[in-house]
Formats: sequence, structure tokens, C-alpha cells
Amino acid sequence: MTHAPTPVATPVATGSTGTIPVADWFDPHEAMHNPYPQFARLRELGPVVYAPAVGRTFITTHAAVSEAEQRPEVFSSQSETNLTMVRALGGRPMLRKDDPAHAAERSAINPTLRPRAVTQVWSPRFAENVERWIDHLLELGPEHADLNRDFAAPVASQNLIDMLGFPDSVSVEDMRRWSTSYIAGIGNLLDDPAIWARSDASQVEVNVVLDELIPRLEREPNSSITSHLLQVGLPEDAVRANAHLTISGGMNEPQHMITNLVWALSTHPEQRATVLAGEAPWGDVFEEAARWQSPIGMVPREVNVDTEFHGALLPAGTNVGLLLASANRDATAFPDADRFDVRRTARGHLAFGSGVHMCAGRWAAKNAIADHALPRLYERIPTLELAPDRTPTWDGWVFRGLTALPVTW
Repeated sequence: MTHAPTPVATPVATGSTGTIPVADWFDPHEAMHNPYPQFARLRELGPVVYAPAVGRTFITTHAAVSEAEQRPEVFSSQSETNLTMVRALGGRPMLRKDDPAHAAERSAINPTLRPRAVTQVWSPRFAENVERWIDHLLELGPEHADLNRDFAAPVASQNLIDMLGFPDSVSVEDMRRWSTSYIAGIGNLLDDPAIWARSDASQVEVNVVLDELIPRLEREPNSSITSHLLQVGLPEDAVRANAHLTISGGMNEPQHMITNLVWALSTHPEQRATVLAGEAPWGDVFEEAARWQSPIGMVPREVNVDTEFHGALLPAGTNVGLLLASANRDATAFPDADRFDVRRTARGHLAFGSGVHMCAGRWAAKNAIADHALPRLYERIPTLELAPDRTPTWDGWVFRGLTALPVTW
């Protein structure tokens, strides 16, 4: 990847043993369109870089992000300043708590998201949802189909409706709207009031559903995530906060993984030929796509205690951003990291985080996409390709994915 030379950064003094370079050129608006050139420049400056535009110290490299994720006693999720998620979801979910509070809530949902439960309980539902929405795509025809709008979003939404145990009255359009507004709120580092208004409205709508659902699940428990949260006796506010959390990521990231994968294969025809010839397993392709175009670009942390980290002194209270997407393009961890390569062994990527906060839904997402959505999509529509007369659109850097992917066949 080519980019302009990195200017000499003005260091910010942090103590006698280290300085932090300042990326005063980092532009979050530009990053919305394509963050990777700026991420490369950040890595050139070092593993710890301050970005004034977002008031945050970025951790940029694979080694540094991995280490920070393994040190939750220093890099805390239970911040009193990184509160966009709490604001967007109307409560503090497990992702914004440290152990032991985090562990208590995480252990509640683990049983329904482990590989055996995914295979036995959820995989058949995922298969049904994929077939239904491929039928829908075919009914629309090749002239008007948008894979994001007409397949990826509804499949991910219906999967999540099923996993949360929400009633049939909740539509895929409802779930998509809620998830989109929550994700925008969590990433609202610039404090846009219109974004808060949309996430507030979604909170109200979801809470109406939970008002009816919670008493029913208390009487009649089932395999759903919401039911598991209730069965361990969590306070209702924790159940609600984690239901909102699941909506935010449980639809958005799988949706983006489906479209990211199709876009990647469509723009790399030699890679697509390798996959469709059965020479690269779909599971490996899923992992490489997650590394190459990470749906989660950054996760926030707050430094608990004064600490020296990769040559920089970070005072207690420092707002930190762990740049997962930058770490996944670090050539010291992944040779030729800017290249999408379905034959790559992408083990060790950080697309789902690591440590105690590693994504609980990663097995469900991989099953839904690598075992069902992508194989069946190409089996039933083998000539699927990008529509040459309509343009795909990308958005986001805290969370990133395609907002439109016009296709034809």
C-alpha cells in the first residue's frame, strides 16, 4: 500500500522514560471511507500513538494490542469516560465491565453459544434462514438485488431474532434498524445528537419487547440468550443491557462479514476460483476475511494505573483505543498483510478480540456464515458477481462494513 510520507510527529511528554508520538493528521472523517492508509501511518509512528482528533491514545500493532488484551487489570473495560456504549445501550453491558462482574454475566450466555450448542440448536435455524433469503434474492432478480439489503442484513437479523428468543412480531427490518442505531451510537466519538436520538428511540422499542418477553421466559425458559441471562438470576437491568449489547453486535458484524466476503471474492477472481474449486475451506476463508476487513476496528479501554507500555508512560485515566483492524494488517504478524489470501493461515488475528472479552458469538457467526450463508449462496447462484453499473459503498472505522453491495448473476 502506498501513502504519503509520515510527518515527524510532535512527541507528548509522559514521564522520564518515554514519549508518545502525536498523530495530529489523523482524520476520523477520512477514516470513515477507508481507515487502512491512516492505520499504516500510525503503525509507522509506533505501537502507542496519540490522536488529538478523537482525544484517544491508539494501540496500533499486533503485539501491543494482543498484550493489552491480556492485561485487563491495567487496560480496563469498566471505564467512567469511555461511555459511548453505555449511552447508546441505556445501561452497562458485560463488555464494559471487568471481572468478576464481567465473568458472571459472560458465563450466563456461554452455554448457548458454545460449539456444541451452536451445532445442535442454532445451526438448523441458520440453514432455514439462509434458504429463505436466497429465495427472496432470486425473486428480486439480478437487476435490482443488493446483497447487503436483501440477503446479509435479513439473514443476520433473523438469526439474531431467533437466538434472542424475540417474538415473531419483531421483523428483520426492526432488528436491522436497532442494531444500526446502536452501532452508530457506540462509535459516536464526535457526540452527534442525531445519532443519540436514533439509539434512544431504539432503546424504547427494544424495551417494549423485553417488557413482554422477560416475564414469559421466567415462566417458560428456553435455549435463547435472553432466557440464559434470566436463568442465572442476573438483575433485570443487566439482562436488558446485555440484550441491547447482543443486538448491537450480533446482527451488525455477521451482516458485514457476509458482504465483506462476497466483495473480497468478487474483487479477487483468482481467490474465488480457488475457494469454489474446494481448494480452500470456507472456515479458513472466513478467518482471512475477518482479518483483512475487520468488522470491529477499535475497542476502547481506560488505563487503571500508571504504567509503562511499549516504551511509553500511560498515566492512570488515559483513554485508549485498541486498533484491532490495524493490528490485523501488521506485517510483522501477517506477511504481506494488505493482501487478501484465502490460502493464508490467519490464526492469531484479532477480529474477535482476545482475552476475557473475546467475542462470545464467534462460533455462531462462523457457523452461520462459513457453514451456511456463503456455501449455499454460491451453490444456488454460482454466477454471483458485483453489479458493474452500481457502486458498493463502505462506511465506518470504529465499526466497518459495506452499507450497499449491488450484485447480479
